[in-house]
Amino acid sequence: MTMATTTIRIDIDTLPDHLNRSRLNSVAASIEAAMTEAGIRADCSDLFSHLKIELPTTQLAAASAVLAELQLI
Repeated sequence: MTMATTTIRIDIDTLPDHLNRSRLNSVAASIEAAMTEAGIRADCSDLFSHLKIELPTTQLAAASAVLAELQLI
């Protein structure tokens, strides 16, 4: 059985001012940790122009709530 996966991309230029854009690996790790704490199996990585978050589509609503709490959406 295959699982549907969703990819969320967040443009680096849209990150809130309180996040350190010079340490995007740390930002990605903190987002992934917040997702894990909420019970979401997500993989977050930093790419040159955006952060990429991959997660099971079934957890998209919960992930959106976490991203809203982090002021990312």
